[in-house]
Amino acid sequence: MSTRQDGGSNRLDDAARAGWLYYVAGNTQDQIAATLGISRQTAQRLVSLAVSEGLIKVRVDHPIANCLDLAARLRSRFALDLVEVVPSDPNSSSTTIGIAEAAAAEIERRLRSPTPIVMGIGTGRTLKAAIEQLPPMECPQHKVVSLTGNISPDGSAAFYNVIFTMADRVKARSFPMPLPVIASSPQEREMLLNQPMIQPTLALAAEADVTFIGIGDLGPRAPLYEDGFISESELKALQKAGGIAEIVGWVFDREGRMIEGITNDRVSSASLPSREKSLVIALAMGERKLPGILAAVNRRLVNGLITDERTATALLAGI
Repeated sequence: MSTRQDGGSNRLDDAARAGWLYYVAGNTQDQIAATLGISRQTAQRLVSLAVSEGLIKVRVDHPIANCLDLAARLRSRFALDLVEVVPSDPNSSSTTIGIAEAAAAEIERRLRSPTPIVMGIGTGRTLKAAIEQLPPMECPQHKVVSLTGNISPDGSAAFYNVIFTMADRVKARSFPMPLPVIASSPQEREMLLNQPMIQPTLALAAEADVTFIGIGDLGPRAPLYEDGFISESELKALQKAGGIAEIVGWVFDREGRMIEGITNDRVSSASLPSREKSLVIALAMGERKLPGILAAVNRRLVNGLITDERTATALLAGI
């Protein structure tokens, strides 16, 4: 009896994995067969099983055993309050696929609560991909507040600032931060943050019940640099000072300590809400982001994490 149940559970795990690879990662049945080391006919049957067992909605709604185990170990190792680990697609180099869908599900779950909440929102590619997965919703009881400015150096709207995208999808009260991401000087930053229209938004951000943020790496293709918020010389100066990653513009080192000066004294973002009183969830995966994720969870810059199997395994190995 036990053997049959275990076999059935493994079969559903395989079906869920095949369903995820097909419906979320966009693999063909031939690709799924190659990835899982099975025949094309078996891959087809597993995808069909995932549908017949009700595992497939818009997202694969099935806890794969290895992902659950990794999540539990991450939660214990880093004293995190929320962890979700999604399957990795070994054939994909994407840093958003899977975790964007999981983040969308978590955001949607929070917004469907009838109890009013304040939700903080960061910026970045992963978060933008997650917000784009949200269905239209009517949530007048909630408030959604941006932690970061939405103005690029040339005066245009920052492309990966998601507060306006979210406002289109979710009919909740939205509070943007009408500021440059990085001010031209510490004095300008101080002046901007002290504006009467900005102070209430900063206060609201500090009160967020749950916050979703991305983690940007500080390598040669650093988002802050590629998106034009810092210059090449500033990027090199941050790297020389030990900077490895950033959260809503705040650059930190391998120990999770904020870099003094350079650009951090010009960042117009709100501070991260208290991790003791609220939930700050990072959406991040991939080799380039590993040092930043590890620093963030070790230093408790965040107390929640949505990531994938490969990244979770590397974090547990201390890489």
